[in-house]
Amino acid sequence: MIAEVLLVLAGHSSSLFPNDHTVNPAFVPLLHPGEQQCLESLAQIAIRYRNVKAASHELSRSPSRYVSALAATLKKILKDEYENLVVETEAKVLKRDSSLVAGGSYVPISSLRATFAEWDAPLIALETLVEDLQTKQPWHPGPLIDILLARSNTGIHRIATIYTRLGEAVQRVWVTQLQAFMIHGSLSDRDGIAQPDYALTEGAMPGCVSASSRESISYVGRAVGTVKTAKWEKQFPRTAAMEYTRLLDGVLPQNQYDFDQVIAEIRTSVSEWLWLNVLTYKDVDEAVESLASYFLLRNGEFTLSLIREIERLKISRLTGRAGGSSMIREQDLHLALLRASLGTTAQYDPSLSRLRFKLPSGPLRPLLPSLAAAHSQKDVSSISLGATEITSFEDLLLGTPLVLTYTVKWPLDLFLHQTDLQVYAALFSYLSALRKTHTRIHTCWASISNAQRARRRWTGLGEGGTVEDLQVRRELLRCGWGVVREMTWFLDTILGYIMTDVVDVEFRRLKGLLLDKTGAVPLARQQTGGQLSKSTSSDGVIPTLSQSSTTATGLSASGVVNPQTSQLDFSTLRTIHTTYLERLVTGSLLSNVAITSIIRMILEVCERFVAQVERWGGDILPALLFEGSIATGGDRVGKMVEERRSIVAEINDSLNTLLESFYEQLSLSTTQQPFSTAGDASKSMLYSMTTTNASGFSTFVRPKKGKRLAGDEEVRRHVERLLLRLDFNGEFSTHRVGRRASHEGDGGEILKEGGLT
Repeated sequence: MIAEVLLVLAGHSSSLFPNDHTVNPAFVPLLHPGEQQCLESLAQIAIRYRNVKAASHELSRSPSRYVSALAATLKKILKDEYENLVVETEAKVLKRDSSLVAGGSYVPISSLRATFAEWDAPLIALETLVEDLQTKQPWHPGPLIDILLARSNTGIHRIATIYTRLGEAVQRVWVTQLQAFMIHGSLSDRDGIAQPDYALTEGAMPGCVSASSRESISYVGRAVGTVKTAKWEKQFPRTAAMEYTRLLDGVLPQNQYDFDQVIAEIRTSVSEWLWLNVLTYKDVDEAVESLASYFLLRNGEFTLSLIREIERLKISRLTGRAGGSSMIREQDLHLALLRASLGTTAQYDPSLSRLRFKLPSGPLRPLLPSLAAAHSQKDVSSISLGATEITSFEDLLLGTPLVLTYTVKWPLDLFLHQTDLQVYAALFSYLSALRKTHTRIHTCWASISNAQRARRRWTGLGEGGTVEDLQVRRELLRCGWGVVREMTWFLDTILGYIMTDVVDVEFRRLKGLLLDKTGAVPLARQQTGGQLSKSTSSDGVIPTLSQSSTTATGLSASGVVNPQTSQLDFSTLRTIHTTYLERLVTGSLLSNVAITSIIRMILEVCERFVAQVERWGGDILPALLFEGSIATGGDRVGKMVEERRSIVAEINDSLNTLLESFYEQLSLSTTQQPFSTAGDASKSMLYSMTTTNASGFSTFVRPKKGKRLAGDEEVRRHVERLLLRLDFNGEFSTHRVGRRASHEGDGGEILKEGGLT
């Protein structure tokens, strides 16, 4: 009987258990109830073993190499441990081992049950596993590794050991696929990690792989694969590939820290090789130049031409016939870009072809400037108290949301990320809104000046009208001039500050960090002396990954670029460029939600005033022969003059309130304690723009280290220069206080409201 039981445990069928684990009824009277229970328990173990073994045979023929590897490992575990246990038990019985054979003459069934009791829980777990594998098809490596690692976290040692071995087997196959993708740029048709466009396949990454490692895997695989496909003159060296293969063979994704470190080392070294052989300094310099010229409006003549073309497009659509021709589409905006470049330095610029306008809301009819009332003092106060929502300027250029995009192709996308382009687009919307409003205010000034010259040809030194009407008309005209002057002064100051003190200064600093005086060799490499030539091989690859992993990133513990001890690789390059964008966003006040909200209000007030003047025919005063311009029957003021006087007074009051709130918020922002970030700022920058405290001046720049990367003190100094410009001759600190007191004391004449007394 013992031999029969051992055969059953080895996976053979027997008459003892004809159907399932239940003992044959013919043997029941011969057995003690305890013996019957032990036999049925052993039969249950044998049935689970047969099920697991049969399922592993079936799974070994699976088209998925990961499932096949798991099945092969499972069969090996059963053979090495369970089947060997059956053989060893049989050998003990034959040798009459005292640990199993009682009295040297008989074997208790309970002893066999105790021997195989350790496989109760493991076989239950394995049976559940193979059932899950057979139920769900297909299995991607990511979820498969996740479920194996999750089930290995158990207090039962044998189950944890088995699941760990299964997980390691699947991970070995996954690492092999990873090596083919990252080191050789190969894409497998079956169970590949990446798709033909080098995007990671859904389900290919296990959960234990961090987000940074996933991004690095995609980055390195796409770079190496693209170089291989493009048949570049210099291919990735075999010596480095062998070194990376050795490193990956020594780690598994479940050891997250070691795996992330190896992936980071490979990425750093590959970046160095790409920097030396694929993406050169000239490519980066051209990209930075074109982005600054078009997104930061450093190409002024093209910017003004583009604003005029968009205004012309709006007018042509507004005055055209109703129907499809009145819609503005993306192709119309692209044509406006090309027309704007004619006669400018951008006409023959090849980077202009990378620019595209996008309409997020689709084709739309153009909108006229709003003539609604300006924001009240209550609205301004509520913004000053606290604002949390980001202010968008995308709709001010066209009247509907408009986004400027920049097409980035390989290998430039190794340097520019999508988050960087989003920051550039936000800066373009902001700066173009300021420039467009500034241009319209200048056009309004010219229109009012021309109307005044034409009027003086007939009225002499006065403004015409009756005795009472003459004084009101004169005050209305002077107040209108004062409003235009205030608007022009504010926009001149803001644009001069942003374009001169922020954009130009930061752009020159960026160029100085990347290139030397001749524009050929980066300063970081020049300052490293001869280290680069000594640490690189003949084909430009750094063979010592242990050194490159600690120094090639160019970041100190605080996240500061340290050019004296690092080589300028892609990590350092992106850090420099990200810091450049951070300083632009912060220095241009775009990171302060309260200030940008007030700036948008000011721009809307300016647009409303210009729209009113255009509606009035380009002049503040109504013509003397217009109906309602002069009151009939006595020395009274005409209704049209009174109406325009109230509108101009309202706009003037709103503008002064907004300007004072702006200066107050700007002054308050310099007193707040800034904080910095040491992480990847290109991702935190846009998030910070939505979470910045309304009254805080959050610079989001790295602390000051050395002369070439000044910290938040330099950005704060930018804002202090703007405060000095705004308060030139005590414009805010003295004159406005006096005007406010005068206004409260004598009833507030419109001339004093315009700041002309």
